Amino acid sequence: MCGIVAYVGHREACPLVLKGLKRLEYRGYDSAGVALMNGHELTVYKKKGKVIALEQELAGKELHSTIGMGHTRWATHGEPNDVNAHPHYSFHRKLAIVHNGIIENYAAIKQALLKKGHTFSSETDTEVLGQFIEDIWENNGGTLEEAVRLALQEVVGAYAIVIMNETDPTQLIAARKGSPLVIGVGENEFFLASDATPIVEYTKDVIYLNDYEVAVIKNGKLTVVTLDNATTTPYVHKVELELEAIEKGGFDHFMLKEIFEQPRSIADSMRGRVRADEGTLQLGGLSDYMDKIAKSKRIVIIGCGTSWHAGLVAEYIFEELARIPVEVEYASEFRYRNPIIKEGDIVIAISQSGETADTLAAIELAKSKGALIFGVCNVVGSSIARATHAGAFTHAGPEIGVASTKAFTAQVTVLTLIALAAAKRKGTISDSLFRQLLAELESIPAKVERVLQAADKIKEIAYIFTYARNFIYLGRGLNFPVALEGALKLKEISYIHAEGYPAAEMKHGPIALIDEDMPVVVIATKDSSYEKVVSNIQEVKARKGRVIAITTEGDTHLPSIVDFTIEIPKVHEILMPLVSVVPLQLLAYYIAVMRGRNVDQPRNLAKSVTVE
Repeated sequence: MCGIVAYVGHREACPLVLKGLKRLEYRGYDSAGVALMNGHELTVYKKKGKVIALEQELAGKELHSTIGMGHTRWATHGEPNDVNAHPHYSFHRKLAIVHNGIIENYAAIKQALLKKGHTFSSETDTEVLGQFIEDIWENNGGTLEEAVRLALQEVVGAYAIVIMNETDPTQLIAARKGSPLVIGVGENEFFLASDATPIVEYTKDVIYLNDYEVAVIKNGKLTVVTLDNATTTPYVHKVELELEAIEKGGFDHFMLKEIFEQPRSIADSMRGRVRADEGTLQLGGLSDYMDKIAKSKRIVIIGCGTSWHAGLVAEYIFEELARIPVEVEYASEFRYRNPIIKEGDIVIAISQSGETADTLAAIELAKSKGALIFGVCNVVGSSIARATHAGAFTHAGPEIGVASTKAFTAQVTVLTLIALAAAKRKGTISDSLFRQLLAELESIPAKVERVLQAADKIKEIAYIFTYARNFIYLGRGLNFPVALEGALKLKEISYIHAEGYPAAEMKHGPIALIDEDMPVVVIATKDSSYEKVVSNIQEVKARKGRVIAITTEGDTHLPSIVDFTIEIPKVHEILMPLVSVVPLQLLAYYIAVMRGRNVDQPRNLAKSVTVE
């Protein structure tokens, strides 16, 4: 959630670190700070609010330094303010530390330090960790690296940390457990960050630090050791990310850009995998496991938020095509209810970032019970990609907007491919339907492009409903998870209360909310549930609800009974969510913009939830 950027080399560190923090703003934060070495003086500057507030605080100051680190904080321990912002000094100010994650036993460590005469400026667990490391360093007589390793052996929780040392302006020490940290390798310079976005401008060579590893950069050299001091040889990856992919490219917001990127991101998720003309489907990362998937007695899908909604869509598709029972679980609840997982069960973990803490914890629990774990994520080198037995990347490209859009359609695309491959291997799908769905999949990007051409009409509808304080979203079958996703998008970025329901469930409570002030968005496409959904719409209209219907092109009936229609192209029912979700994304976006919201950085939210 929080963001770390650090640098040591020959460049001016401060502007580089500040630019990197801006690249990480999408992660969500409430304060920002930097630590620099002015001569041999370790100086910390930090401010509540956005990075621009920090820049104003730094204006006019002497900031020359070729080593520095910065942090954007999302509050966990202690309210958002200047004091609780990172970096934090150690007790004698020999060290400065930035930290992502949660130190669960910080209170016990703090009590031990208080008994030694330490005092604390902040309410954070991070300051406690910094003081703990300094205390070991001062009293054990070893090196700072040894002190870091000893301290982290006593720590319970998750962390990604970077430490600066006032006695050595060439040294950065970093470590991770359960929170991502990437090291960029340049010519006589090193970059550290929570992900690769602040790094790609300077180098494409990166090292993904593993759990329980400590990286020491000193005098232009990097060494990586484990907590028990075993030296490791880190693998240097080539990052494929291009700088242009993390710029807005002329759009007003990243979210809008990413909505409009979906024709390409869906196509990229199929590229090299689908050949409709040949009737073939290849999933390289899962090819060795497809027999086990096809023969499995049960599939458990885990995810959070939008990824959970993608899993719900996959449940319908797997059960329909492959005839395999599927359960979809919130990763955040999965590990706490003693789930029944047996050896041979298939668990599919979904995460855009590949760093979601709850999903990672659920993976470890399922692995401990003998399950076979597959990942569906977007970020190569991410923790989930490395923790699973195999998987498939979505290849959606970087998603900067906090509210996921192209991640959802890319995840649904890849999950559909897995279901199709399993059904083909199992023999539960006819060759004609298999080929038909492959051909339909290849047509989806063009159909999404047609939906995007209706953006101006959706914008006009959005303007009418900026007054609303509540929304209801209804859908049946495969469009029920889409209704949930549409409601989530609206509440995330506009702060309007919205709920998604199966359309038939409206009569079991939610219908009490319907009046002339209640907008109801209904996904009413021509499919097997069409007549039932039309009946639900008539029930809403009988109670004066205002209905926005997502309809199939050419539907002449619904426009006569609803208030507004948004047409989408005809699509096979199995693939409908890939198209029906797009107008809901645009509707949420335009309502939020018209209400003056910060759609890319909505309040209290973070792109990657890396703490529990």
